[in-house]
Amino acid sequence: MSNLFRKPKAVLSEDSKSIYEIFNLTENPFPNTPFVNKVSDDNRYNGRIYESEIREAEHNQIIENFVKISQSDPNHIRLGYINDNSYVGRGNGKSAFTLNLIDKINREYCLDISNDINKCFGLHITPEPSGRTKTFYDFVDLIFEEIINKDIIKYSLASLRFEAISEIENDKVNINEEFEDVLDSINKLNSSDFFGDKKIDISKITNHIYKKKGFEKISSNFPLTRDRNNFFGSSVTTQRDFSTFYYELKKGKERMNFVFNDLVLFLKASGFNGSYLIIDDFERIPDFQSEKLKQEFALEIRTNFFDGILENAKIGFFNLILVLHAGVPRLIEKAWAVSGMNRRSPLLNEDGDFSKHIIYFNKLNVNHAKSLLEIYLEQYRINPEANKSIKPFTDGAVLLISEKSEYNASSILEKAHILIEEAIKDKADVIDEEYVNSKLGKKQEWSYEDNNDISKEESDSLFTKSKK
Repeated sequence: MSNLFRKPKAVLSEDSKSIYEIFNLTENPFPNTPFVNKVSDDNRYNGRIYESEIREAEHNQIIENFVKISQSDPNHIRLGYINDNSYVGRGNGKSAFTLNLIDKINREYCLDISNDINKCFGLHITPEPSGRTKTFYDFVDLIFEEIINKDIIKYSLASLRFEAISEIENDKVNINEEFEDVLDSINKLNSSDFFGDKKIDISKITNHIYKKKGFEKISSNFPLTRDRNNFFGSSVTTQRDFSTFYYELKKGKERMNFVFNDLVLFLKASGFNGSYLIIDDFERIPDFQSEKLKQEFALEIRTNFFDGILENAKIGFFNLILVLHAGVPRLIEKAWAVSGMNRRSPLLNEDGDFSKHIIYFNKLNVNHAKSLLEIYLEQYRINPEANKSIKPFTDGAVLLISEKSEYNASSILEKAHILIEEAIKDKADVIDEEYVNSKLGKKQEWSYEDNNDISKEESDSLFTKSKK
């Protein structure tokens, strides 16, 4: 009890942010460890401060080559790559780019950006840096975990039940008045209380759902089957039941068959016709694999995404986009060649030919760096500038920072953070070339730890943020 009422001697100043007012800023706009943590509340770290113009070309390529191509087209791209052309290390903005791309995909599930051709959800998946994901079976677990994290099954159950109620029980529920919004409808249609209050027979609803095309091919022990005989409606199958069912399956073939066959049929019946799985920091998988494991992994991709017997291989429901740092293609090229994957989805353009499945992530230039600093500064202005401004930085300072950072986005942001802090201490009113040289002129290593282990963070529900 001796420490219960004791207070620390160091107390945060209530006026601590006022030191940045000299620069018309509420606080330092730049992250001091510029790696993306997608669940952080601080926009400097979660990727939400994002200048789309910097990667407009790469964004448009993905939209045109992947999202706008009908998923019913058997020749749609099933495996693509975001290849980083920069050899200056990590931090070229790929995580922020892919997170914002996923947000855009999930806003209306591609219906808006594909002109209603596709209804697809997106998943941002990052293997653990510890090497836990060595086998393809481990990789399948990551996919399923993210499907659960994003409430995709919860949404799909609600969609199927909504459609069934509209068709056979519309006298008991006024669809237009019953639900306040999308989130309310999802919650109610996954609640046994709702079905009990409305005296709706969940078995009748579920049996109607099973008349939909594709359900005849789903395994007899599929979790939703329980509701077909649930006449009293004391409970309804929920996403949690799907999760419990999955982890009771044997790791390996059973789980793989569930994800790439039964779940594909279920999701397709609920209205989705595809999904984009962006695998960030993909090298965390082959980095820990033997040559044999690399080849087995590549062969499983070929089997389950291209020419196997499961539903996903037949229709290409899940589409992979692997994010590769410079040098990673050489790490896996032998496995791709031995497994036959290089003929289905080459890692590099051969003979200089244009390949739609490869999106090259090119090095930034000084104009990109200027735009990057501008958007961060704008977010923390006390009084917004009439026009975009890089104050307190000068154009020459931005060029020098960019050169010293080798045009690496993370390094540019980190150095901008340091320079703001130093300028505050020195009471400098401008950060120009001379000031940058005085602080960064000496040759030194500007290093930082990799804090981008976002795969272990708890993920926000897709549906609490979508439709806003």
